[in-house]
Amino acid sequence: MISIYLGQISKIISKRGKISIVEIEAEGEKAAAINYNEITGEVEEGDLVYVNRTARLLNLGTGGYDFIIANLKYNKFDNIGKGHIMKLRYTPLQVNLLTMEEETSPYHQEFDKFKNLNGFPVIIGELHSMVTPSALVLKKLLPDIKITYIMTDGGALPLPISNTVYKLKGMGVLDATITIGHAFGGDYECVNIYTALIASKEILKSDVAIVSMGPGIVGTGTKYGFSGVEQAYIIDAVNKMGGKPVLIPRISFKDARGRHQGISHHTITVLELCYSSSVITFPNMEEEKERLVRNQIASNPVFSRFDVRFIDSELTGDCLREMDFDVTTMGRGYEEEKEFFNACGAASIYVATELLGI
Repeated sequence: MISIYLGQISKIISKRGKISIVEIEAEGEKAAAINYNEITGEVEEGDLVYVNRTARLLNLGTGGYDFIIANLKYNKFDNIGKGHIMKLRYTPLQVNLLTMEEETSPYHQEFDKFKNLNGFPVIIGELHSMVTPSALVLKKLLPDIKITYIMTDGGALPLPISNTVYKLKGMGVLDATITIGHAFGGDYECVNIYTALIASKEILKSDVAIVSMGPGIVGTGTKYGFSGVEQAYIIDAVNKMGGKPVLIPRISFKDARGRHQGISHHTITVLELCYSSSVITFPNMEEEKERLVRNQIASNPVFSRFDVRFIDSELTGDCLREMDFDVTTMGRGYEEEKEFFNACGAASIYVATELLGI
């Protein structure tokens, strides 16, 4: 279940916000590790630390990092803040946080006042790599727009691990972040997607929310066994509360796995699981690629329940280049997976032109 070792910090590689990236040496070997400063304390060269290396041993997609779970220089580490909601509940690293809904929160009463989202636009994506192109295109089209990013717990749980969010926040592209479920570390914390949507519109006064999991996704190669199925209940939640869901389809022509060719089976499964409907935005593509995608749509009756739009979204690449964002999905950049990123831009163009009226 877990592999832990004792090592010594030989180098501080970098510090960014709430995390430190360090080099650990143990038994003559070196490995890079991440330290969450608010959970395990500030680190220095020479510190002896216990480290979780499980994902690295399994060659999983953590970027090759181990994770520090305890620093022996601290006889006691006390960083308890406000709030009584526990995330990572009943684990050795459970943390207390002040959620926006709590009775001691200044926003508590706002949730009981809520009536309806009144068409509030919500862009829903499967992968964390969908956040950047969606947000950049929105900001390009509507420079004064207020965007809230809601991070679910389908992937990484700590938001500070996201280089993407750190950069987007620093550039003023994202105005606020909310972490929900067991995800934590956003500007604001909420218990679930329903209250996060209320907070985005009624408390933070955002114009649009982007919802996706953090870095990483759980997949098993089976029809239902992936954490991206959360998109189905998020679409239903947005509809139930009177919002306007816009789904980004997952598209690829470079993925070696047949089940992800054209429209990914993940997207199709999500549509099948929805009780309600949404807009689903596809980019205009090269003739052969678009023909394949349109044939997938025409041959699967599930798409008849959804509002399918094809949108010219070539400006997505321009936005990424202008803002100097080297964003990738599954290790592939814009030129390799143009359709993937343009699908994100298409969702933002639809929101800006059809829902926010530019």
